[in-house]
Amino acid sequence: MSVTLAGVRAALSDAVLQAQFAAIVGVKNAIVGASALRTYECDGLPGYRVRPEIVVLPASTPEVAACVKLSRELGLSVVPRGAGTGLSGGALPSEGCVVIGLSRMRKILAIDLPNRTARVQPGVINLDISRALAADGYFYAPDPSSQSVCTIGGNVAENSGGAHCLKYGFTVNHVLGLTLVTPEGETVQIGSTAGEPEVLGYDLAGVVVGSEGMTGIVTEVLVRVLRTAERTQTLFATFPSTDEAGDAVSRIIGAGIVPAAIEMCDKLAIEAIVAATGVDWPLDVGALVLMDVDGVDAEAEETAHRAYDHLSAAGAIEIRAPRDEAERLLAWKGRKSAFAAMGRISPNYYVQDGVIPRKQIAPVLREIAALGAEAGLRIANVFHAGDGNLHPLVLYDERVPGQEAAAEHVAGEILRVCLRYGGSVTGEHGVGHDKACYLGEQFSVDDLETMQWVRTAFDPDQRFNPEKMFPTPRLCGDRAGVYAPHPAESGEAGRG
Repeated sequence: MSVTLAGVRAALSDAVLQAQFAAIVGVKNAIVGASALRTYECDGLPGYRVRPEIVVLPASTPEVAACVKLSRELGLSVVPRGAGTGLSGGALPSEGCVVIGLSRMRKILAIDLPNRTARVQPGVINLDISRALAADGYFYAPDPSSQSVCTIGGNVAENSGGAHCLKYGFTVNHVLGLTLVTPEGETVQIGSTAGEPEVLGYDLAGVVVGSEGMTGIVTEVLVRVLRTAERTQTLFATFPSTDEAGDAVSRIIGAGIVPAAIEMCDKLAIEAIVAATGVDWPLDVGALVLMDVDGVDAEAEETAHRAYDHLSAAGAIEIRAPRDEAERLLAWKGRKSAFAAMGRISPNYYVQDGVIPRKQIAPVLREIAALGAEAGLRIANVFHAGDGNLHPLVLYDERVPGQEAAAEHVAGEILRVCLRYGGSVTGEHGVGHDKACYLGEQFSVDDLETMQWVRTAFDPDQRFNPEKMFPTPRLCGDRAGVYAPHPAESGEAGRG
């Protein structure tokens, strides 16, 4: 059933292609116009752009399945897309592909509080689940900084994290079951169907979460919901430098305290956040720590007192607690606005995402600063300090010749620093297109071959989200890499 792209284009005009998909989703939801397709050329990593052949916007599981079957018949690769907020190029189209966007599938289908579950479509905004549960005293724990705009489908694809995942876990820890449209266009149920705690057999839901759209298209998600804590106490502390702030984090975690969240920002990040949001944060400090502790009232109070002592012992300049809930939410708004706030201090920025052991925060930040200085670029740092998930933001001006390339180089070298300290190339943003070159530096050939075997068990033809995650010489600038292509890969592997 191999059909070349040239053969497809020779046989199908835009009008014919649109008509075939419009029979499934309607004319206005089958997009082929050049100007309209520009919206879908990239995700939240705009440095890479590819125009898809067509974008289709199904509204139901049967429509998704029908679109997948038609794509298969036409020999076209498929790229699933959520809100397009991903930061690793995970929703970057491949040449001649069909982008299947899930933005119309945004219903919360059922809430089952006795079983503490909610069933949602993939286009549901992350924060909308907690909003729907708030009146009953429940919430959905994974909270990416983009939670007001990112979707559950995208969270599932990337195994997204967030500030409060230190205590409560990532997306994979809260997904109980999935409805999946396979690359053959079949619809299957995997994992739990009603929130039952144990499911016999392989943990297929655990395989799909974080697979970056290469195992199929998720059309329904059964998520775990949690009781809202009786009390949440927030602490805000400033420090002379990131050395003392990193020491504070290590002291708190080392003492057996598990905060709901513990975040760090350096001086440059503080400057941008204050300019963008108006939070009352001092500018004459080197770093800050923002943390939540929660639980029953007595537990939260006692834990906050213990954390206060450790912050003080690490050399905090000031430690404060919000005066009311509005002030607490404003502090967290500041932290969650950090990426967007960079626009106040730089015309462009490159967001990186890597992981290191907590105890290595100070030396790693020093190496990151040295990389920036050598390249003549500023780097702001905001990160989930409790689990060592760094988010360096490399600032540059694309109008200055060479700066964009320099920023991309520095971002890659930051990942190598993380690996050298025993970390990972991603904590929550995924590998996507952006980091495919570096995966072979973290994993062995045997590791990558095993991953490919799992992938091809779901998608033997590798038509779903091609050219992502796995390193190939072409993706790595035509330089031979550590990774040798798996025997399951044909000469057209990664091309659909």
